[in-house]
Amino acid sequence: MANLKEVRNRIASVQSTQQITKAMKMVSAAKLKRATNAIIALRPYATKLKEILGNLSASLEGSSSPFIQEREPNKVLIVTVSSNRGLAGAFNMNVIKAANNLIAEKYSEQLKNGNVSIISIGKKTQDFYEKRKYNVIGNNNEIFSDLTFENVTKITDAIMAGFVKGEFDKVEVVYNRFRNAAVQFITTEQLLPLPKAEPVNETKVDKKTTNVDYILEPSQEEIVEQLIPKSIKIQLYKAVLDSHASEHGARMTSMDKATENAGELLKALKLSYNQARQAAITTELTEIVSGAAALNG
Repeated sequence: MANLKEVRNRIASVQSTQQITKAMKMVSAAKLKRATNAIIALRPYATKLKEILGNLSASLEGSSSPFIQEREPNKVLIVTVSSNRGLAGAFNMNVIKAANNLIAEKYSEQLKNGNVSIISIGKKTQDFYEKRKYNVIGNNNEIFSDLTFENVTKITDAIMAGFVKGEFDKVEVVYNRFRNAAVQFITTEQLLPLPKAEPVNETKVDKKTTNVDYILEPSQEEIVEQLIPKSIKIQLYKAVLDSHASEHGARMTSMDKATENAGELLKALKLSYNQARQAAITTELTEIVSGAAALNG
Protein backbone atom coordinates (compact mmCIF):
# COMPACT_ATOMS: atom_id res chain seq x y z
CA MET A 1 0.00 0.00 0.00
CA ALA A 2 1.31 3.48 -0.92
CA ASN A 3 2.25 5.81 1.90
CA LEU A 4 0.10 8.79 2.83
CA LYS A 5 2.24 11.39 1.07
CA GLU A 6 2.15 9.53 -2.27
CA VAL A 7 -1.63 9.16 -2.09
CA ARG A 8 -2.08 12.85 -1.20
CA ASN A 9 0.07 13.84 -4.17
CA ARG A 10 -1.98 11.67 -6.51
CA ILE A 11 -5.24 13.11 -5.17
CA ALA A 12 -3.97 16.66 -5.73
CA SER A 13 -2.84 15.74 -9.27
CA VAL A 14 -6.18 14.16 -10.21
CA GLN A 15 -8.12 17.12 -8.76
CA SER A 16 -6.01 19.52 -10.84
CA THR A 17 -6.64 17.43 -13.98
CA GLN A 18 -10.36 17.32 -13.22
CA GLN A 19 -10.51 21.11 -13.04
CA ILE A 20 -8.81 21.34 -16.44
CA THR A 21 -11.21 18.84 -18.07
CA LYS A 22 -14.21 20.70 -16.58
CA ALA A 23 -12.95 23.98 -17.99
CA MET A 24 -12.30 22.45 -21.43
CA LYS A 25 -15.80 20.95 -21.43
CA MET A 26 -17.37 24.35 -20.70
CA VAL A 27 -15.29 26.08 -23.39
CA SER A 28 -16.22 23.44 -25.98
CA ALA A 29 -19.89 23.68 -25.00
CA ALA A 30 -19.87 27.43 -25.62
CA LYS A 31 -18.08 27.06 -28.97
CA LEU A 32 -20.34 24.16 -29.94
CA LYS A 33 -23.42 26.39 -29.71
CA ARG A 34 -21.99 28.88 -32.20
CA ALA A 35 -20.68 26.16 -34.52
CA THR A 36 -24.04 24.36 -34.45
CA ASN A 37 -25.94 27.54 -35.30
CA ALA A 38 -23.63 28.11 -38.28
CA ILE A 39 -24.07 24.64 -39.80
CA ILE A 40 -27.83 24.56 -39.14
CA ALA A 41 -28.20 27.92 -40.88
CA LEU A 42 -26.19 26.77 -43.93
CA ARG A 43 -27.75 23.36 -44.53
CA PRO A 44 -31.13 24.56 -45.94
CA TYR A 45 -29.32 26.91 -48.34
CA ALA A 46 -26.94 24.17 -49.49
CA THR A 47 -29.80 21.70 -49.92
CA LYS A 48 -31.93 24.15 -51.92
CA LEU A 49 -28.98 25.14 -54.11
CA LYS A 50 -28.33 21.48 -54.89
CA GLU A 51 -32.02 20.95 -55.63
CA ILE A 52 -32.20 23.91 -58.03
CA LEU A 53 -28.98 22.86 -59.77
CA GLY A 54 -30.27 19.31 -60.18
CA ASN A 55 -33.61 20.57 -61.50
CA LEU A 56 -31.97 22.81 -64.09
CA SER A 57 -29.28 20.30 -65.10
CA ALA A 58 -31.85 17.57 -65.66
CA SER A 59 -33.57 19.63 -68.35
CA LEU A 60 -30.33 20.44 -70.18
CA GLU A 61 -28.88 18.09 -72.78
CA GLY A 62 -25.33 18.94 -71.78
CA SER A 63 -23.10 21.54 -70.20
CA SER A 64 -19.74 22.91 -71.17
CA SER A 65 -18.64 23.41 -67.56
CA PRO A 66 -15.23 21.79 -66.94
CA PHE A 67 -16.29 20.93 -63.38
CA ILE A 68 -18.72 18.20 -64.44
CA GLN A 69 -16.52 16.47 -67.01
CA GLU A 70 -15.71 12.90 -66.01
CA ARG A 71 -12.10 11.83 -66.54
CA GLU A 72 -10.07 8.73 -65.82
CA PRO A 73 -8.92 9.23 -62.19
CA ASN A 74 -5.19 9.00 -62.83
CA LYS A 75 -4.43 11.85 -60.41
CA VAL A 76 -6.42 12.03 -57.19
CA LEU A 77 -6.71 14.69 -54.52
CA ILE A 78 -8.01 13.83 -51.05
CA VAL A 79 -9.18 16.74 -48.86
CA THR A 80 -9.11 15.79 -45.17
CA VAL A 81 -10.88 18.01 -42.64
CA SER A 82 -9.68 17.52 -39.06
CA SER A 83 -8.74 19.85 -36.18
CA ASN A 84 -5.67 21.68 -34.93
CA ARG A 85 -5.94 20.25 -31.40
CA GLY A 86 -6.40 16.88 -29.80
CA LEU A 87 -8.27 15.75 -26.68
CA ALA A 88 -11.36 15.08 -28.80
CA GLY A 89 -11.57 11.31 -28.54
CA ALA A 90 -11.32 9.50 -31.86
CA PHE A 91 -12.35 12.57 -33.88
CA ASN A 92 -9.10 13.05 -35.79
CA MET A 93 -8.14 9.38 -36.00
CA ASN A 94 -11.49 8.53 -37.60
CA VAL A 95 -10.75 10.98 -40.42
CA ILE A 96 -7.28 9.51 -40.92
CA LYS A 97 -8.62 5.94 -40.94
CA ALA A 98 -11.35 6.83 -43.44
CA ALA A 99 -8.89 8.59 -45.74
CA ASN A 100 -6.42 5.69 -45.54
CA ASN A 101 -9.19 3.18 -46.31
CA LEU A 102 -10.35 5.29 -49.24
CA ILE A 103 -6.84 5.40 -50.69
CA ALA A 104 -6.25 1.67 -50.09
CA GLU A 105 -9.57 0.53 -51.57
CA LYS A 106 -10.02 2.92 -54.52
CA TYR A 107 -6.70 4.57 -55.31
CA SER A 108 -3.99 2.05 -54.49
CA GLU A 109 -2.63 2.14 -58.05
CA GLN A 110 -2.51 5.93 -58.07
CA LEU A 111 -0.67 5.83 -54.73
CA LYS A 112 1.95 3.46 -56.15
CA ASN A 113 2.49 5.85 -59.05
CA GLY A 114 2.78 8.84 -56.70
CA ASN A 115 -0.42 10.41 -58.02
CA VAL A 116 -2.30 10.81 -54.72
CA SER A 117 -2.14 14.27 -53.18
CA ILE A 118 -3.49 15.51 -49.85
CA ILE A 119 -4.91 18.89 -48.90
CA SER A 120 -5.32 18.93 -45.15
CA ILE A 121 -7.56 21.39 -43.34
CA GLY A 122 -6.40 20.86 -39.78
CA LYS A 123 -2.99 20.33 -38.15
CA LYS A 124 -3.59 16.73 -37.03
CA THR A 125 -3.99 15.24 -40.49
CA GLN A 126 -1.37 17.64 -41.89
CA ASP A 127 1.25 16.29 -39.48
CA PHE A 128 0.18 12.67 -40.01
CA TYR A 129 0.58 12.71 -43.80
CA GLU A 130 3.69 14.86 -43.84
CA LYS A 131 5.46 12.41 -41.52
CA ARG A 132 4.54 9.57 -43.89
CA LYS A 133 5.94 11.42 -46.92
CA TYR A 134 2.64 11.96 -48.74
CA ASN A 135 2.36 14.80 -51.24
CA VAL A 136 0.72 17.32 -48.91
CA ILE A 137 -0.24 20.56 -50.67
CA GLY A 138 -0.20 23.83 -48.76
CA ASN A 139 -0.91 24.59 -45.12
CA ASN A 140 -4.46 25.51 -44.11
CA ASN A 141 -4.19 25.14 -40.34
CA GLU A 142 -4.99 28.78 -39.57
CA ILE A 143 -8.42 28.68 -41.17
CA PHE A 144 -10.19 27.78 -37.91
CA SER A 145 -9.00 31.00 -36.27
CA ASP A 146 -11.17 32.91 -38.79
CA LEU A 147 -13.65 30.43 -40.24
CA THR A 148 -15.51 32.31 -42.95
CA PHE A 149 -16.88 31.46 -46.38
CA GLU A 150 -14.33 33.77 -48.01
CA ASN A 151 -11.37 31.98 -46.40
CA VAL A 152 -12.66 28.51 -47.30
CA THR A 153 -13.35 29.75 -50.85
CA LYS A 154 -9.62 30.44 -51.30
CA ILE A 155 -8.94 26.72 -50.80
CA THR A 156 -11.82 25.77 -53.10
CA ASP A 157 -10.59 28.14 -55.84
CA ALA A 158 -7.13 26.53 -55.73
CA ILE A 159 -8.69 23.05 -55.98
CA MET A 160 -10.94 24.06 -58.87
CA ALA A 161 -8.04 25.69 -60.71
CA GLY A 162 -5.96 22.52 -60.30
CA PHE A 163 -8.82 20.41 -61.61
CA VAL A 164 -9.25 22.60 -64.70
CA LYS A 165 -5.49 22.47 -65.39
CA GLY A 166 -5.50 18.67 -65.14
CA GLU A 167 -3.45 18.51 -61.95
CA PHE A 168 -6.27 16.41 -60.43
CA ASP A 169 -8.76 14.17 -62.18
CA LYS A 170 -10.87 13.52 -59.10
CA VAL A 171 -11.26 15.25 -55.73
CA GLU A 172 -12.85 13.69 -52.64
CA VAL A 173 -13.48 15.16 -49.19
CA VAL A 174 -13.30 13.21 -45.91
CA TYR A 175 -14.79 14.82 -42.82
CA ASN A 176 -16.96 14.30 -39.73
CA ARG A 177 -20.61 15.12 -40.36
CA PHE A 178 -22.28 16.66 -37.32
CA ARG A 179 -25.50 15.18 -35.97
CA ASN A 180 -25.39 16.10 -32.30
CA ALA A 181 -22.84 16.60 -29.54
CA ALA A 182 -22.44 12.86 -29.01
CA VAL A 183 -22.76 11.57 -32.59
CA GLN A 184 -20.63 12.40 -35.62
CA PHE A 185 -20.57 10.44 -38.88
CA ILE A 186 -17.47 9.97 -41.00
CA THR A 187 -18.47 11.10 -44.48
CA THR A 188 -16.70 10.83 -47.84
CA GLU A 189 -18.03 13.03 -50.66
CA GLN A 190 -16.93 13.57 -54.22
CA LEU A 191 -16.17 17.25 -54.73
CA LEU A 192 -14.93 17.17 -58.33
CA PRO A 193 -16.13 16.41 -60.88
CA LEU A 194 -19.51 17.52 -59.58
CA PRO A 195 -21.68 14.39 -59.27
CA LYS A 196 -24.63 14.30 -61.63
CA ALA A 197 -28.05 14.82 -60.13
CA GLU A 198 -29.96 11.60 -59.63
CA PRO A 199 -33.13 11.25 -61.69
CA VAL A 200 -36.27 11.92 -59.70
CA ASN A 201 -38.87 9.16 -59.51
CA GLU A 202 -42.16 10.97 -59.90
CA THR A 203 -44.17 8.01 -58.63
CA LYS A 204 -42.52 8.29 -55.21
CA VAL A 205 -42.26 12.07 -54.90
CA ASP A 206 -45.08 14.55 -54.70
CA LYS A 207 -45.67 16.42 -57.95
CA LYS A 208 -45.30 19.76 -56.20
CA THR A 209 -41.61 19.00 -55.60
CA THR A 210 -40.87 17.73 -59.11
CA ASN A 211 -42.69 20.08 -61.43
CA VAL A 212 -41.10 23.38 -60.42
CA ASP A 213 -41.50 26.11 -63.00
CA TYR A 214 -38.65 28.59 -62.52
CA ILE A 215 -38.63 31.97 -64.26
CA LEU A 216 -35.04 32.18 -65.48
CA GLU A 217 -33.12 35.33 -66.26
CA PRO A 218 -30.61 35.18 -67.98
CA SER A 219 -30.61 31.87 -69.88
CA GLN A 220 -30.84 28.49 -68.22
CA GLU A 221 -27.40 27.48 -69.48
CA GLU A 222 -25.74 30.60 -68.07
CA ILE A 223 -27.38 30.13 -64.68
CA VAL A 224 -26.19 26.52 -64.49
CA GLU A 225 -22.65 27.61 -65.38
CA GLN A 226 -22.73 30.09 -62.48
CA LEU A 227 -24.37 27.73 -60.00
CA ILE A 228 -21.86 24.89 -60.49
CA PRO A 229 -18.82 26.73 -59.00
CA LYS A 230 -20.99 28.16 -56.22
CA SER A 231 -22.31 24.70 -55.40
CA ILE A 232 -18.76 23.32 -55.17
CA LYS A 233 -17.69 26.14 -52.85
CA ILE A 234 -20.75 25.66 -50.64
CA GLN A 235 -20.12 21.90 -50.48
CA LEU A 236 -16.59 22.32 -49.09
CA TYR A 237 -17.67 25.13 -46.76
CA LYS A 238 -20.45 22.92 -45.39
CA ALA A 239 -17.94 20.09 -44.83
CA VAL A 240 -15.64 22.42 -42.86
CA LEU A 241 -18.53 23.76 -40.75
CA ASP A 242 -19.75 20.21 -40.11
CA SER A 243 -16.28 19.18 -39.01
CA HIS A 244 -15.89 22.28 -36.82
CA ALA A 245 -19.14 21.55 -34.97
CA SER A 246 -18.24 17.86 -34.71
CA GLU A 247 -14.86 18.72 -33.19
CA HIS A 248 -16.39 20.71 -30.35
CA GLY A 249 -19.07 18.08 -29.82
CA ALA A 250 -16.49 15.31 -29.65
CA ARG A 251 -14.23 17.31 -27.33
CA MET A 252 -17.11 18.24 -25.02
CA THR A 253 -18.18 14.59 -24.80
CA SER A 254 -14.59 13.43 -24.28
CA MET A 255 -13.89 15.99 -21.55
CA ASP A 256 -17.19 15.17 -19.82
CA LYS A 257 -16.22 11.50 -19.74
CA ALA A 258 -12.72 12.40 -18.52
CA THR A 259 -14.21 14.47 -15.70
CA GLU A 260 -16.40 11.54 -14.66
CA ASN A 261 -13.42 9.17 -14.74
CA ALA A 262 -11.41 11.61 -12.62
CA GLY A 263 -14.24 11.65 -10.10
CA GLU A 264 -14.26 7.85 -9.93
CA LEU A 265 -10.48 7.80 -9.53
CA LEU A 266 -10.71 10.37 -6.73
CA LYS A 267 -13.16 8.18 -4.86
CA ALA A 268 -10.80 5.22 -5.11
CA LEU A 269 -7.79 7.32 -4.06
CA LYS A 270 -9.61 8.83 -1.07
CA LEU A 271 -10.67 5.35 0.03
CA SER A 272 -7.06 4.20 -0.30
CA TYR A 273 -5.89 7.28 1.63
CA ASN A 274 -8.34 6.63 4.47
CA GLN A 275 -7.30 3.00 4.64
CA ALA A 276 -3.59 3.94 4.78
CA ARG A 277 -4.31 6.59 7.41
CA GLN A 278 -6.33 4.16 9.50
CA ALA A 279 -3.58 1.56 9.23
CA ALA A 280 -0.98 4.13 10.33
CA ILE A 281 -3.09 5.18 13.35
CA THR A 282 -3.68 1.55 14.31
CA THR A 283 0.05 0.85 14.09
CA GLU A 284 0.87 3.87 16.25
CA LEU A 285 -1.74 2.89 18.86
CA THR A 286 -0.40 -0.65 18.93
CA GLU A 287 3.13 0.62 19.48
CA ILE A 288 1.98 2.94 22.30
CA VAL A 289 0.03 0.17 24.03
CA SER A 290 2.92 -2.26 23.65
CA GLY A 291 5.39 0.30 25.06
CA ALA A 292 3.12 1.05 28.02
CA ALA A 293 2.69 -2.63 28.73
CA ALA A 294 6.45 -3.15 28.63
CA LEU A 295 7.03 -0.31 31.11
CA ASN A 296 4.38 -1.63 33.50
CA GLY A 297 5.57 -5.21 33.16
